[in-house]
Amino acid sequence: MISKKMRPLVENNSAIRVMFEEGKRLAGLYGAENVFDFSLGNPNVPAPAAVNRAIADVLREEDSVAVHGYMSNAGFSDTRTAVADSLNRRFGTNLKEGNIVMISGAAGGLNAVLKAILDPGDEVVTFAPYFLEYRNYVANYEARLLEVPPDTETFQPDADALGTMITEKTRAVLINNPNNPTGVIYPEEAIIRIAEVLREKEQAYGHAIYLISDEPYRELAYEGAQVPFVTRYYADAIVVYSFSKSLSLPGERIGYVAVPDEAEDAESLTQAIVIANRVLGHVNAPSLMQRMLVRCIDEETDLEAYDQNRKLLYESLTEYGFQCIRPEGAFYLFVKSPEADEHQFCQAAKRHRILFVPGSSFSCPGFVRIAYCVSYDTIRNSLPAFKELAEEYRLKM
Repeated sequence: MISKKMRPLVENNSAIRVMFEEGKRLAGLYGAENVFDFSLGNPNVPAPAAVNRAIADVLREEDSVAVHGYMSNAGFSDTRTAVADSLNRRFGTNLKEGNIVMISGAAGGLNAVLKAILDPGDEVVTFAPYFLEYRNYVANYEARLLEVPPDTETFQPDADALGTMITEKTRAVLINNPNNPTGVIYPEEAIIRIAEVLREKEQAYGHAIYLISDEPYRELAYEGAQVPFVTRYYADAIVVYSFSKSLSLPGERIGYVAVPDEAEDAESLTQAIVIANRVLGHVNAPSLMQRMLVRCIDEETDLEAYDQNRKLLYESLTEYGFQCIRPEGAFYLFVKSPEADEHQFCQAAKRHRILFVPGSSFSCPGFVRIAYCVSYDTIRNSLPAFKELAEEYRLKM
């Protein structure tokens, strides 16, 4: 018999994964080329060629026992130094090896950070809409996730509303930038305002309130948009990063946590994250991927491929009458449902063999998320189906 804590998770499952499995079922019925699955944020762009070469070079040139063996739980020294040096070059930070913990992707990193800072009854505040697993991650440590209601016109964070929700129990504010599911980027002025609110609340309550920035989409920013590096604006900031999107490696589970020296009790906090990573069962980030990163730390994915997808899908859907904010980053469109219950809209779309995820999964009902990290041909071939769907709802075209 499974635990009481797990029962509701098993019953509800992830809406994203449910739609992904539905996509496979429909593909078996109609052929994969006739099903337009926009449910899962699984990069279609291949990893840079340098990544594959580096893995081969590591296996050929480096000591096999070392490549596949244990290392310090925080990660290889040269990998951590490479990460710190890269961030310093790009963002003008002053990070060192000791500020970096290698982790098994952003999900593993977030859980390690939350385990390190949360006690039962503590609170974490985030801005809706947000990645659906945040609530589960916080609940893992018997804490509460509080939501700042969304501004459905801009989807920018409301710092004033944030200030009203922070209490003595608040241990962290969690942001995702660029944002999943909306594709918006929280700009510098938004981060500055959030930092002002947090400093005021830290002074009022007499303890650190960490700003945790979840940044797996940081490199996916279009038309010159910039993603602020939060440690430059707020001392008690923690950056969680994954190479899943920037190097198209979601299945490899490799990333890092960065804790600057300026953070309160930074050394103890970093050590707690290292130990949390170990006791959660991750032990250490994958060794081979760490060895690869030393050689590929500044490699980039093919951003132009995502940008082409973004432009074609956004321009086509808005032409058909759908309402959607223009995404600045990541690889998602967050589209307003033409009927109040977006679950019904998802069902209508499925009749046209289009699959996307209801906004309620991201705590923002009335919208749907479309992941455009698919092939350009998939988007192009889906447009007649989207047009038929628009006509079904009599959208203005």
